[in-house]
This record gives sequence, structure tokens and C-alpha cells, in this order.
Amino acid sequence: MRLVGEGVEPGVVSTRDALAKAEAMELDLVMITEKADPPVCRIVDYKKFLFDQKKKQKELASKVVKVVLKEIRFGPQTDDHDYEFKKKHAIKFLEEGSKIKAYVFFRGRSIVYKEQGEILLLRLAQDLAHLGKVESLPHLEGKRMFMIVQPKKLK
Repeated sequence: MRLVGEGVEPGVVSTRDALAKAEAMELDLVMITEKADPPVCRIVDYKKFLFDQKKKQKELASKVVKVVLKEIRFGPQTDDHDYEFKKKHAIKFLEEGSKIKAYVFFRGRSIVYKEQGEILLLRLAQDLAHLGKVESLPHLEGKRMFMIVQPKKLK
């Protein structure tokens, strides 16, 4: 087998010699690739190797951005005061870096006012254009018309 590691001269040695070297150094013999010709083994402190791998995994996981989806609900006849109040919440959510799912919920016969719901969502998208971009335009799904706004990347 081909033997590599710190403090070891790379070369092809027998399995017994590799185990003896690892034992003499009080380290572990770990097979890296068995499909190579000859197989590659490394002399390493296995517990330290596992610790370093876990540390790298934690580092990578901490750098991953978690996407949060916040919802804002409107009615088809939402008046200006309520709209402004909910717009302030949407601005706060976008500044935090969360996505927004804004939707208009139609109850009973209010489905007749689909155009008003769409106008309301497009107005919200226009008001939030400086903070976020529309990921999906308003579309009707059952009794809900919704759109998704994602925050713009901050420099």
C-alpha cells in the first residue's frame, strides 16, 4: 500500500510495515482510497481528524443563510390606514432579510373583487421596490391571491 502522512516519507510499503510505523508513532492507520493501485493509507490521529471534520461542518453550517418567510394578510377592501400599517411591517421584515408572502383572502362573495386584490398587491410591490424585488407576481389560488417579495442583497 502507498503510505502518506505527517512525519512519514511517502512510499509503497507492506501492510505490516505501515501498521508498525503507525504503532511506533502512537497514531492510527486510515485507508484513504482502496480503489487506487496500490491502495492509499495515511498515518493520522483519528480522533483529532474527526474533531477537525466536525469543526469544519459547524463552520459551514453557521455560514448558511436561513430563509424566513413572513406572511401579511389583506382583504380585498383594505383601507389606506390598514394598508400603511401592514406596509410598515413588510418594510421591517425585508430589512431583517426575510421573504414576504403577501396575500389577499377572499371570503364568500368578495371573490368578485379579484381586480381590487390584484391592484392592492401590485401597489405593495411598487411601494417596496426600493427594498425588495417581486419573486412571483400576484396569482389566484383557491380563495387566496398571493405574491412573494424577496429582499434585495445588501452591499
